[in-house]
Amino acid sequence: MRGTGLGLAAALVAAAAARGGSLLDRSAPVATGSVVFVHPDGSGVAHWGAARMWRAGPDGRLHWDRVEHLGVYRGHLRDALASTSHGGGTVHAYGVKVPADSFGMDGRQPLVALSGKPMSVMQEALAAGKAAGIVNSGNLNEPGTGVFLASVPRRDASEDILRQIVRSGAQVILGGGEMWLLPKGARGRHGEGARMDGLDLVAEARSNGYAVVYTRAELAGLPPDTRKVLGVFAVNHTFHDLGEEELRARGLPLYEPEAPAVAEMTAAALAVLGRHAGGFLLVVEEEGNDNFSNYRNARGALEALGRADDAIGVVREYRRAHPQVLLLTAADSDASGLEVIANPRRAPGAVGPDAPLPPATTIGAPLDGRDGAATPPFLSAPDEAGRRHPFAIAWTSMEDTAGGIVARAEGPNAACVRTGVDNTDVYRLLYATLFGRWPDAPAP
Repeated sequence: MRGTGLGLAAALVAAAAARGGSLLDRSAPVATGSVVFVHPDGSGVAHWGAARMWRAGPDGRLHWDRVEHLGVYRGHLRDALASTSHGGGTVHAYGVKVPADSFGMDGRQPLVALSGKPMSVMQEALAAGKAAGIVNSGNLNEPGTGVFLASVPRRDASEDILRQIVRSGAQVILGGGEMWLLPKGARGRHGEGARMDGLDLVAEARSNGYAVVYTRAELAGLPPDTRKVLGVFAVNHTFHDLGEEELRARGLPLYEPEAPAVAEMTAAALAVLGRHAGGFLLVVEEEGNDNFSNYRNARGALEALGRADDAIGVVREYRRAHPQVLLLTAADSDASGLEVIANPRRAPGAVGPDAPLPPATTIGAPLDGRDGAATPPFLSAPDEAGRRHPFAIAWTSMEDTAGGIVARAEGPNAACVRTGVDNTDVYRLLYATLFGRWPDAPAP
């Protein structure tokens, strides 16, 4: 009996750990509404500080700064202090802590969400008759959005991920990844298909009533009564996630010029989802910051953060006419440990405002200027006195780290975010706002 009691105690402890310790203030009644979750992947506080200096200046404010409520985000997983993209996305979608190597599953096992149902919050919303959509500047197999509609035992199971997404019933699916929508050898608008199962998911989507668009212009030209849309904006990502030097060598831009920015995709998604009665859940991911940061491309990371901020601005503008919409934004990790170096030293013997930086800091951390390593520093936007200040970006790793991350919210139930947000709380807030009750509350 004693051994059985210890086993039961261990099981209870494990179950509590999987649920995570909620940091939300749940003292107020729950309000019901629609939800937009904006996930600027890999963006720690230092990333946002750099973006503010670059875009708005040291005295300025981003849209991100204006989101009213905030709390420190805790992103540990069941077996790791730092989150992976697929593990972190799974926690957001299901409200349960999982191993790092999970994509909509508990490692390799089926996953039951915090609500007690074997489906993500988006799948549960669709089952309840609500509308849903995903927007991603990256390939649609990216987990920040993909785990809300797909469950696979391996992150690289792209064929299965895209098949589940297209067949999910979500009314809005916008992103890159044409290669995983078409059979191998088939030529699409952006490139060649890579599916080995012979499926043409674009044709399948059309037959199921989706309008299919491929460019910014086509997205902007959707008929005003569109209710289902599949946007296919690149053969892989809508950006080229390489270092500055390799991009120059290949003559590639940071982002594909004909692909809509994430803010444009978000605006289109809101227009379509808003035509559906009963509320909606939209999950938006700017993937570029995470990928550019992992390639230690500071210029690309700043561009991606600016695009993510534009998307937040679109949602805030939408909320003015639709105050019943909750905006929640959070990353799940801090990509490559970006740090801002103020008043950076110049390379030995270099003089003048455009003098290049050394390739590394005095302790050996790789250092980026405006065009990569050993280039002149960035200049901030003007401060209140009109001065522009030089700065550089240092990298501490090429990994997703457990750095300082902040969750922010405004709209119904946003006041629940006060001092902190556990990663399982993302699911709690999404669920409570969509269904009018906390998922882990006792049944009425």
